[in-house]
Amino acid sequence: MNKKRVVVAMSGGVDSSVAAAMLHEQGYEIIGITMKTWGFMEVGGAPKHESGCCSLDAIFDAKSVANLLGIPHYTVDFTGAFEETVINNFVDEYLNGRTPNPCVVCNRLIKWEELLKKADDLDAFYVATGHYSNIEYNNSDGRYMLRRSADQKKDQTYALWGLSQESLSRTILPLGNMTKSEVRLYAENNGLKTAKKPDSQEICFVADNNYERFLRERVPELINSLPKGDMVYKGEVIGEHRGIPFYTVGQRKGLGISMGKPVYVKKIDHNSNRIEIGDKDELLERELTAVDVNYLSVPKLEKGMTVKAKIRYGDIAAEAEVVSADVKSFSIRFSSPKSAVTPGQSVVLYDENSYLLAGGIIK
Repeated sequence: MNKKRVVVAMSGGVDSSVAAAMLHEQGYEIIGITMKTWGFMEVGGAPKHESGCCSLDAIFDAKSVANLLGIPHYTVDFTGAFEETVINNFVDEYLNGRTPNPCVVCNRLIKWEELLKKADDLDAFYVATGHYSNIEYNNSDGRYMLRRSADQKKDQTYALWGLSQESLSRTILPLGNMTKSEVRLYAENNGLKTAKKPDSQEICFVADNNYERFLRERVPELINSLPKGDMVYKGEVIGEHRGIPFYTVGQRKGLGISMGKPVYVKKIDHNSNRIEIGDKDELLERELTAVDVNYLSVPKLEKGMTVKAKIRYGDIAAEAEVVSADVKSFSIRFSSPKSAVTPGQSVVLYDENSYLLAGGIIK
């Protein structure tokens, strides 16, 4: 395959636009691809003005940048694969009382696996994206390593923990050593239409951020037949919940109960159809176990190893000790308790030098 040819995933945002422009400037032969993974007709929740990824605006913005750079641009339909992997997983996780992270699933199975297949078809060795992360190669053990970006606030390694060694070996991340302000300045200096385009904040296929609406429209036959169940506080039934999928650990608003003080979802028990409510201090946990583990910068974890762990995208990495680990799972113990450790979310582990060691799904 041609190692000077790069397929760039162009979402229509400023980050992927700059990634394409920088690689083009460096002499690579660039092919821009916008991945069409869903539409408002299928997922609902359309705002008055379509502006998120996969919208017509996003596709036109990506094509505008490609035209300016003089590179070919294609829009490729990945809706079938996205439906089967990302959306179905999202629905199943909520139905089983867990809180999913669809971006992690999408990155591994769509943005990389499907994009690499397309790169193969186009005789391109590399794919590139606008993610804020760094890939390095360790000559001593022959592994590709993922390290946090220069812009700590924008760092996206948390969402990339599922990438395989094969995927990392064929990926270029041009923005890893840049800050967001530097990226916008580059875009403005180079006349890119997307220079001042705001970042997307919500999950792409739930643009209105209304997960309940999405689930009710997506699987009405299941959602409408959901049994209500007990809501329990300190062993006593204090009310009735509307259905397991409509709650998440740590939730305070929308519980439908009045306790005269703030209370939170402490535990969701899918098997007994029961939701436990607790005070804020009851959300604190010392340990967690992760499954479906992927190792990145190291081939394995050692018992007793000190790591920094993040349990959600916006979390601050906290010190923890590896209690146990094998190829499929690991357990860690935090030095200080963490609040609202949520089953279904991702946990990622870093070393003291900001290399992403491993990640998994909180069990």
